[in-house]
Amino acid sequence: MPGETTLEQQWYRLLTEGEPTARYVRRILRVLPSSPRCKICNSPFRGPGGVLMRAVGREQSRYNPRYCEPCAQFDNPGGAEVVLTMLFADVRNSTTIAEGMSPRDFSRLMNRFYNVATDVLVRTDAMVDKLVGDEVIGLYIPGFAGPAHPQKAIRGAERLLQQTGHGDKNGPWLPVGVGLHTGVVYAGVVGGEAAKPKDFTVLGDNVNIAARLASQAGPGEIVISDETYAAAGLELGQLPRQQVELKGKRKATGFRVMRIAAE
Repeated sequence: MPGETTLEQQWYRLLTEGEPTARYVRRILRVLPSSPRCKICNSPFRGPGGVLMRAVGREQSRYNPRYCEPCAQFDNPGGAEVVLTMLFADVRNSTTIAEGMSPRDFSRLMNRFYNVATDVLVRTDAMVDKLVGDEVIGLYIPGFAGPAHPQKAIRGAERLLQQTGHGDKNGPWLPVGVGLHTGVVYAGVVGGEAAKPKDFTVLGDNVNIAARLASQAGPGEIVISDETYAAAGLELGQLPRQQVELKGKRKATGFRVMRIAAE
């Protein structure tokens, strides 16, 4: 019927504009301890915050543990193309680090990293997309993070490196590099094969660019794509422009590198 909005249009509106009330709730819930959290609203599932959330009906979903019960309905398939900023944080030399530790100690180290990264991403209005292996992925979606999502991603990357000790004179407790990229992706709910819960994620070539830029970042470095740098409009000092040939790309990709120096 004329005037009806399609599912994709609804998704686009959610991803670009969001709901003021929902953003307000996310920012309140992010201060409650502790992780893991609902991917959508930040409701904590553990600790004192988890007890409170269960009392108000926001317990972890039994069918999709990535969400709380009210947000589990969010996993209906669908999505839209939208411009957002992606943060990929990789542990450098994780294989070498693991070789020098017991599996249990390495697991504790990585859990510490996941907890720190989750806290930083949540507090800078990102959605935690994935915590897997030696990598963390955060999505700064306009509908959740607001129009200043590139700036928030840069500040989030800085905070993450500082929280992992890259500003300390004795060096980091874990070597981490970060890649940032802003571009058009397909954002929405995908998956749902047998025995696999559906999940919100992003797809497209710009996701690959973000991941490959992160692989260029050394410990304590933030690789910022030209697109993120231009969209952020921040005064970041003298950051010389560099280029790299990424596999499968016909044109070189431009970027700048920020470094977190020891105080």
